[in-house]
Amino acid sequence: MKICSCICFLSLGVLFLLAILCCCGEAGVLRNGPLTEFEVGVIKKRQLLYYLDEFGDRGENVSVDSSLHFENPRLRSAYIALQAWKEAILSDPLNLTENWVGSDVCNYAGVFCAPALDDREVRTVAGIDLNHGNIAGYLPEELGLLVDLGIFHINSNRFCGKIPRKFENLKILFELDLSNNRFAGKFPRVVLSLPQLMYLDIRYNEFEGSVPPELFDKPTLDAIFINHNDFISTIPDNFGNSPVSVIVTAGNGFHGCLPASVGNMSRLNEIILMNSGLRSCLPPEIGLLKNVTVFDASYNNLVGLLPESIGGMVSLEQFNVAHNFLTGTIPESVCELPHLENFTFSYNFFTGEPPVCLDLATVDDRRNCLPGRPKQRPPAQCSVITSKKFHCGAFKCKPFMRPLPLPPPVPSPPPPSPPPPIYSPPPPSPPPPVPSPPPPSPPPPVYSPPPPSPPLPAPPPPPIYSPPPPSPPPPSPPPLYSPPPPPVYSPPPPSPPPPVYSPPPPPAPPRPAPPHPSPPPPTIFLYQSPPPPLHSPPPPPCIEPPPPSPSPPPPPVYKPPPSPSPPPPYRYYSPPAPPSPEFPGPLPPVIGVSYASPPPPPFY
Repeated sequence: MKICSCICFLSLGVLFLLAILCCCGEAGVLRNGPLTEFEVGVIKKRQLLYYLDEFGDRGENVSVDSSLHFENPRLRSAYIALQAWKEAILSDPLNLTENWVGSDVCNYAGVFCAPALDDREVRTVAGIDLNHGNIAGYLPEELGLLVDLGIFHINSNRFCGKIPRKFENLKILFELDLSNNRFAGKFPRVVLSLPQLMYLDIRYNEFEGSVPPELFDKPTLDAIFINHNDFISTIPDNFGNSPVSVIVTAGNGFHGCLPASVGNMSRLNEIILMNSGLRSCLPPEIGLLKNVTVFDASYNNLVGLLPESIGGMVSLEQFNVAHNFLTGTIPESVCELPHLENFTFSYNFFTGEPPVCLDLATVDDRRNCLPGRPKQRPPAQCSVITSKKFHCGAFKCKPFMRPLPLPPPVPSPPPPSPPPPIYSPPPPSPPPPVPSPPPPSPPPPVYSPPPPSPPLPAPPPPPIYSPPPPSPPPPSPPPLYSPPPPPVYSPPPPSPPPPVYSPPPPPAPPRPAPPHPSPPPPTIFLYQSPPPPLHSPPPPPCIEPPPPSPSPPPPPVYKPPPSPSPPPPYRYYSPPAPPSPEFPGPLPPVIGVSYASPPPPPFY
């Protein structure tokens, strides 16, 4: 009975499926005939929704109304980019993009125009600032059309997704502030392809994975903010190659060593390594940082002694190593630093503190193992750490290597290399052809034939002397090589009987031929070598305006971007340095950071 019931059930299921298929066939879904207009429309809609460009990214399919008039093609491209971005915005509570209508893109809110760097007669979009707009959406690929963009600030919004790959077209972008948004994925490597980038701020996002070593080899950068993301890796050993004046790595999941190469960062003014997951000793090379004013390595797992070399950080004003596992005695030279105002080393296991440290304006030595000082750890807790000996070599950190000698050789080879190829080839090419045809070849044939055939030449002498004028061929060489004439006239006097000079004419014609072809090659070579240097200089002029600010950037205080249109591409408008987020323990404020744009909030 059970078997029969199963068979009946299956047969009913088959009949049901056949009925559905028949219905579908009637509706025109599974038939082989032509598609209806409705079906074509559905397919078109799906194709638009899933449109992907060559990089696999969705496009916005922006159309330009033929009635719109644009000042120049660059503003037309900017219109397409901004309209595509407007379509990609899902929420704009402050209506910042409400007036993004029409062809006058220079009057769009948050958009700044200025004369193009390569043509001062052409106006173009030079800066965008939508900071603190609370806008939700994503960045479309069409933003790569803004090829004259100098600054791009969108901090404190709700943009998500990835950074468009076509940002690589923004060749003169020097400020990129994407902080306090919801961008995700791996480190946006497209920023490494921006040749003029000076200021990079991607903090308070959800980037993950490792930070590429190439970031620290980028010679144009002056400020790097990658703090409060989800990066999990070691800090690359070439960390110290970076020429930045400010770098913040706080609030990530880094681990391992603080690279000893940090000692090579001669331009560094402020370094914030707070809560970066570092687990090693403090490298003594930090004593080479003569220009650092703020050094914060709090909330890590640093162990061992405080290096005596810190006494060489003569510009240090704020020094924070709180919440670590440091032991031993505080070096007296640290507390004697001339500009030190705030020294925080609380929540460690130090056992000695020189009296001079108590004379500082602000010193926090709580929760250590200092005899006679208030609010210290209990002895039992201190003995757990102080009884252990830490060997810094056990962390296997890469030893310090000074890469300073490497840069000089790099620029020096180029100058010497061009001269050799330019001057060495010319000399060899002329000498071989010149000496072989005129001096050596003519003399031997002239004197060797005469002796064997003296009787025959007697009758022809008269006609032979009339041809000597055929020495017109030699006149061409004489201007180039004066020596040939003398040797030709000197031999005739000694041997009057054999005045047969019939052989000379044949060698003469080849003489002019070699000299003419030989000069051209060197001239062509000379014209080919100079061009490369001519093309390499152009990039510098592009960033000529920005560079002045990076060298002395720390002292000046920069204002927010809503200023006249020309300035945006030339100065820092929102170099931010946010307050530290609320961590479980008390975090000291970051003081004295020159890049002080409106700080992003600690929570979304």
